[in-house]
Amino acid sequence: MTQRAEHSTVMDRLAIDDLVTGYAIAVDDGDWAAYRELFTKDGRADYRSAGGIEGGSEEIAAWLAEMMRHFPVRQHLIVNRRITLDTRDGAPGDTATVRADYLNPMRLADPAAPPASDPSGTDPRGHGALAPNYTCAGRYAFTAHRTPDGWRLAEVVVHEKWRQVGPAKKP
Repeated sequence: MTQRAEHSTVMDRLAIDDLVTGYAIAVDDGDWAAYRELFTKDGRADYRSAGGIEGGSEEIAAWLAEMMRHFPVRQHLIVNRRITLDTRDGAPGDTATVRADYLNPMRLADPAAPPASDPSGTDPRGHGALAPNYTCAGRYAFTAHRTPDGWRLAEVVVHEKWRQVGPAKKP
């Protein structure tokens, strides 16, 4: 592999890693416009193993926006990222796969409490005062394609391995 190809591979890996981080941030922050921008035009996601739906990124973003209203506090921790770039004639190609484990502590909303006014999740007047009471974990399978706008997600598949739902506790 030439020095130019090695440099390109490193830059691609960094861009793909940033794409996966952007995915976690968009979902955790409820930034559905940013979520949509992460995908190719025909990008798809499959959340069925976690009790969700499968569909195009527009449909999934709308579904997530509705579902995540039940979880006012959430934080994806995406670790153990294994990025595999395809190659063409020894040079980096335009497709990559990422296998990454996730741990996702969240807090279910208390339907009787007023909405938290503090996005940090510490508002003592509302359901922001409750510690995480819903945790799920598993593995993501991401497929990314190089586009004129940079790397974008073509597919996200969630493989949930476990979840734990417990009573809310004061921190």
